[in-house]
Amino acid sequence: MTNQRIRPAVATDVPEVKAVIDAAFRPYIARIGVVPVPMEADHAANVAAGRVFVAEEPHGAAGTARVAGLVVVEPREDHLYLDIIAVRPDAHGTGLGRLLLEFVDAHARALGLPEIRLYTNAMMWENQQIYPKFGYEAVERRVTGPYDRIHYRKRLD
Repeated sequence: MTNQRIRPAVATDVPEVKAVIDAAFRPYIARIGVVPVPMEADHAANVAAGRVFVAEEPHGAAGTARVAGLVVVEPREDHLYLDIIAVRPDAHGTGLGRLLLEFVDAHARALGLPEIRLYTNAMMWENQQIYPKFGYEAVERRVTGPYDRIHYRKRLD
C-alpha cells in the first residue's frame, strides 16, 4: 500500500481508532463467543498515553485522510508488548498489516528493546498463520477466563 504514513494517534483520532478496531474484531464475536478484549479497551486512555500509532491513507476530498489501520503498543522492561493490531476490512490484502508489523519492529529497536511479545485468541486461526511468517514463535497457550490465548514472541537481531 503506497501513500501510507504511520504517526502517533491524537485525541481527535479516538473515534476512528474505535471504528477500525470494532470493524476488525467484530467478525470474531460469533466465533469465540465473547467480545474480543480490544473492542472493550479504553481507546482514549491508550491514545493519551502515547500507545497508539495509526496508519493513514488518503480518502475522499483532496487533503483528507482516514485511519486505515493501527497498532497499540506498550514498552515493558525487557520487551515491547504489541497489544492490538487492527486493519480496516476494506484494506485487507494491501500490505498494511505488514507495514504496521515492520513499524512495531522499528519502534522496539528504537526503544532498545530486544523482543516483541503479543498474544492472540486461539480461535483467531488466521493470526496463527500470519505471525510466524513475520518471525514470531508461539511460546505458550494459556486460558484466562473465557479467553484461550496463544502467546508469541519475536526476538530482534
